[in-house]
This record gives sequence, C-alpha cells and structure tokens, in this order.
Amino acid sequence: MAPVVKELERRPEFESKVVVTAQHREMLDQVLDLFGIVPDHDLNIMTANQTLFDVTSRAVEKLGPVIDAEAADVLLVQGDTTTTFVAALAAFYLKVPVGHVEAGLRTFDKHHPFPEETNRRLTTVLSDFHFAPTKVSRENLLQEGVPVERIFVTGNTVIDALLSVVREDYRFEHEVLGKIAFGRRPLVLVTAHRRENWGEPLEAICRAIRTLSKTQDVDVVFSVHRNPRVRESVGKVLNESERVYLIDPLDYEPFVQLINLCHLILTDSGGIQEEAPSLGKPVLVLREVTERPEGVEAGTVRIVGRSEARIVGEATRLLTDTDAYNEMAKAVNPYGDGHASERIADILAKHLS
Repeated sequence: MAPVVKELERRPEFESKVVVTAQHREMLDQVLDLFGIVPDHDLNIMTANQTLFDVTSRAVEKLGPVIDAEAADVLLVQGDTTTTFVAALAAFYLKVPVGHVEAGLRTFDKHHPFPEETNRRLTTVLSDFHFAPTKVSRENLLQEGVPVERIFVTGNTVIDALLSVVREDYRFEHEVLGKIAFGRRPLVLVTAHRRENWGEPLEAICRAIRTLSKTQDVDVVFSVHRNPRVRESVGKVLNESERVYLIDPLDYEPFVQLINLCHLILTDSGGIQEEAPSLGKPVLVLREVTERPEGVEAGTVRIVGRSEARIVGEATRLLTDTDAYNEMAKAVNPYGDGHASERIADILAKHLS
C-alpha cells in the first residue's frame, strides 16, 4: 500500500489519512520508515500470542471510531489480512465506500491459505471499487457477480514498491549476510510460515532444504518467521545444517536486495510470487494451491507442494539444468509495470470528483 499512499500525497486533489492497526508491529514499522510514511492513526492492536479472535475483535473495535470521525469519501484496504477484512466491515457499518487494492485473487478453497482466502472473499462482498492486479483476477470477480463497471485492472502495487527500492550497489550490514560471498555459489532463498504448513508439512520442507544443502553446491538463506511454532519446526531440522543460514525476518529493503541476488526462491508466501519474477528469479511454491495462477501460466512460478521428494527434485532440476532455469527466469512477469498506484489514483479522482 505504500506506493498508493505516496501517490495520493503527491496529488493536491486528495487529502489522505493513513491508519495502521499494527497487526504485525515489527514488520510494519520498518516499511513506514523506508517509505517515509507517518500514520495519522496508529491503533497498535498487536499483543503477544494473539489469536485470530483477538486481532478481529480489537481491530473492529478500534477502527470503527476512527473511520467514523474521519468521514472519508472512500476507505482503501489492501490484500487479504484480517485487518483488511475488518476495516472493510467497519466501513460498511458506517456506509463508507471501500476500495480493495489487490482484489480478485482466489484459490477457491476457503481453508488454503487460511484465513487469507476467506478474508479476501469477504472483503470483495464489502467493497465498492475493486482494483484487480490482472485480467484473471478481474474474471474471478465477474464470476462472483461483481458489476463490471466496479472492476479496474491496474497491475499490482507490490511491483511499484519493489522497483522503487531495489539497488544493484546495495551492501548488507547484516551479521550473517555480510559474511556470505554472493556469487561464489548459487543462493537459494527460503521463506515458509503459512498456518496450513505448520507442523509436519513444514518439517518436510525443512528436510528437503537439508537434502539440497548436502547434495548441491549451494548456500541457503532461510528467513524464519518469528512465530514460535514455525521456529520450533525449522530449528528441529535445520539447526546443524552446513551452508544453511537461519536468519530473523529482514526489513523490506534488504529482503528485496536478497531476492535480487539469489538464484532461486522456495516460498509459501504470496507477494514473493509476484516480486521475484520482476527480478528474473524462479519461484517454487511450497503450497498445494496458489491464488496467483498467472505466474504459473506465465512460467515464472511452479507449485511443488510440501513433498520432500518433489521439492528436492524440482529445485535440483533448476540448479543443474540451465535451459530449465532460463525458461522460468526469462518468462515475462504478468503482474504489472510499476505504475499501478498511478492508475488507482486516476480512477479514484475520476469517480469521486
């Protein structure tokens, strides 16, 4: 959402107010600093060991009065978090129109990913402006009965953010990353944190990574989510693995540079499936389904699930077969050109004037 915030700031016809719930405090603050965004309202709802019940109830309780007091012409929400759904619900209760950035993504399985798939479906029902990143997302919305005049294909703002931050001359100050000789051997970047992967599926993913580190001449950097259940599974399998570097989640800026430097990405995240192809990096998705089928169709992304054997097999092929690697790395990214935020602002200016 940061590029949208900055684009609205740039245009005199808009007065924009930024509200954050801080559902993920440490992940939020570094992005605000990087993009120079100072929230007008910081609700700070995060607590230790919070549940979905906690996040939902505290968010709706605190967002309601803020939305009511601001008397906005439109509330913009982004993506598929619990905050996104709850903010849209609060705006609906107050009869404030909702604009959904990154609308129309679907896996068609309400439990995968959980709770994100249901969050975004519910947000669709509550929204008035649907900013779809791709034509596939637009078709999903049309099939669900969203009026065609309310859907706008804009590209994804995540590409706007990415291209504004990536730098070829970046130098890591990180204690671990600063010691890696990038370019000496291929670097495999890993993230895995989805709820449906907790427990045995995540341990199977980790066993596959351990096998790769033993059978291929690679370095592996695993950005380990702070959730205790994720850390327990990862540490159980990978703590003693040679050339596997377990690091805390990075701030957005250094993480983007790491994507730019890596050879291959293994992830169950959503946004990386769009970001990595913009930088020519193949992505193997550690899930059974993805709400981003455009990448699969374009050839930039491949779904490999949580099977240890399949993860090892697909990763090994990309590490050893140059033609197979180039086929993915050089495929055209279907998610946008870096101007989505401008299109969203143009659409709002036209429809709200």
